Amino acid sequence: MSGKKSGFEHIVDTLIRRYDPDWFSRKNRKDPYRILISCLLSLRTKDEVTLPATERLFALARTPDEMMKLKERRIVQIIYPVGFYNVKAKRIIEISKTLVEKYGSRVPDDLETLLTLKGVGRKTANLVISLGYGKPGICVDTHVHRISNRIGIVRTKTPHQTESALRKILPMQYWIPFNNVLVRHGQEICKPISPLCSACLIEKLCRKLGVTTSR
Repeated sequence: MSGKKSGFEHIVDTLIRRYDPDWFSRKNRKDPYRILISCLLSLRTKDEVTLPATERLFALARTPDEMMKLKERRIVQIIYPVGFYNVKAKRIIEISKTLVEKYGSRVPDDLETLLTLKGVGRKTANLVISLGYGKPGICVDTHVHRISNRIGIVRTKTPHQTESALRKILPMQYWIPFNNVLVRHGQEICKPISPLCSACLIEKLCRKLGVTTSR
C-alpha cells in the first residue's frame, strides 16, 4: 500500500505496534481444529477458564477422530467449569462427527461452510479461516463492535453490520490482527464504562462517541 495513511490506518498501525508489534514478521497460523474448539469453549466464558480447559481437552484428543470417541460425560468433566459445559460437550462431539463424516476430518477453510456447522457463528468462523488458514477474515466480537463505533470508524448497530462495514474500509493486511488488538485495547484501556482516555495512544484520533465519563 502506498501513499499517505488515512487516520483510520494510523489508528490500526498504532494499536498493532502497542499490542502485537511482531504480527507482520512472524508466522501466525495455528491448528484450525484447536481454534474451532477453543472458540466454542470461550463463549460466555473468561479466558482464564477457557485456556486451561482447552489444554486439558486437547491433552486427551487432538483430532476430530479422537474427540468423537470420547464420551460426552467425560468431555463435561474435562471442560468444567466453562459456561454451558453440558451443551458445549454435546456440540463438540456433534461437530467432530460432522468433520469426520463430511469433510474427511478436516476443518473447512471457507466462511460459508463453517457457518453450516452447528453452533458456529461468524466470530468463530472468521477466527478459524484467518488464524487457522491465513485467509483474510475480520472477527467482530463485542469489543471490536463497541470500540469501532466509539472511535468513529463505523456507525453500526450490530456486530454483523460492523463486520460488513469494516470489510469495505479496512485494508486487507489489517483484517487478521484487528480483532486481537482491539480486544486487548478494550480490556486494558478502552473499557465499556469510564475508559482510560488519559493513557490512550489514539486519544487524539478518537471521536469518543457515547463516552460520558473517562479517566
